[in-house]
Amino acid sequence: MASSSSAPASSMITNPTTPSTERSRDVKRRKKKKAQERDDEKQPKWKSQAQQQIYSSKLRQALARVNLGSAPPKGKAVREAADRVLAVTAKGRTRWSRAILTNRLKLKFTKHKRQRVATTPPSRSKRARVSVHRLEGKSGTSVQRKVRFLGRLVPGCRKEPLPVVLEEAIDYIPALEMQVRAMNALFNLLSAASSSSPPSSSS
Repeated sequence: MASSSSAPASSMITNPTTPSTERSRDVKRRKKKKAQERDDEKQPKWKSQAQQQIYSSKLRQALARVNLGSAPPKGKAVREAADRVLAVTAKGRTRWSRAILTNRLKLKFTKHKRQRVATTPPSRSKRARVSVHRLEGKSGTSVQRKVRFLGRLVPGCRKEPLPVVLEEAIDYIPALEMQVRAMNALFNLLSAASSSSPPSSSS
């Protein structure tokens, strides 16, 4: 009788603990997910392995399309495809990514504009203004020169103020570093596949 009464008593004790343990596990999982999301937010998005894998898969597809029909020179086509995929991976949320995506439409217009500017010789008044401006403050002009140079390096930031250029450069430089890592990994993968493939038998 004692043994029969102790069995249901033990089941009564253990059964209520199972839902509580499941709840505690769910709470722990949620906390881990939140902690991972916080870590991802703290770290630059371009340094994550997942972001590099997304970019690498899109880059392979783009390079396959380039190899199928490459009208421009192959090196230029590869560079344009890599930059375009980088902008698509950024989802157009930044100024530099939007500039890359819309660059094709602006190429013809900028070419004509550059030709017109090259044909018109610089006037003497502009030269005099530049020389006076240089004499007024060398420190200010050197900072402006550096900002202009950085703005030329970051797409879409040629005429932007310093805060915008710095904000875009902080995102663009890690993106370029991730692009280099992905392209190096893809190159190593392709070279290893080509070296491991057996040579074609000559007839």
